[in-house]
Amino acid sequence: MKKAAADGSPVIIKKYANRRLYNTETSSYITLEHLAAMTREHRDFKVVDAKTDDDITHNVLTQIIMEEESRGQTLLPVSFLRQLITLYGDSMQAMVPGYLEASMDSFRRNQEQFKTAVEGAFAHSPFAEIAKRNLAMFEAAAHAFKPGAPGATPAPGATEAPAKNDEMAALRAELARLQDKVDKLG
Repeated sequence: MKKAAADGSPVIIKKYANRRLYNTETSSYITLEHLAAMTREHRDFKVVDAKTDDDITHNVLTQIIMEEESRGQTLLPVSFLRQLITLYGDSMQAMVPGYLEASMDSFRRNQEQFKTAVEGAFAHSPFAEIAKRNLAMFEAAAHAFKPGAPGATPAPGATEAPAKNDEMAALRAELARLQDKVDKLG
């Protein structure tokens, strides 16, 4: 759920020609790092060009991703980037944003289910602390994938339910097998 400004609208960030960003809510200049933090806090914001009032949120979010990638926080494999580039101008281009959004939404749901399952499986074992640390790292890595648009909807014709159920059954079986091993060690 996105947190908006006090009046329910997104926080307006103005970008000036000198590339400075101005937060109209706090009446202060901010950096891309501030916008990244706002995104991680689920703050809803809109970046507009101060001169033309054009919405440039997409460009700024892409710039934040590029900054993160250049710092060694690479989440996007080269093969994925190449495939993405090949889709520009393709007849399927219009379907890609919806598909990616639905995929990330599914990833977040699976992440929560996985987290709950792992916490339950390792709650009373010697591996509980290791599992907690691994989950924290997993959450930090996945945090960047949360889409900017609220209410992501799956692409038309998407059939996630059978695959999701199969994945969950496989995860449960694997967790049960691991729990048996842990019980034998203890």
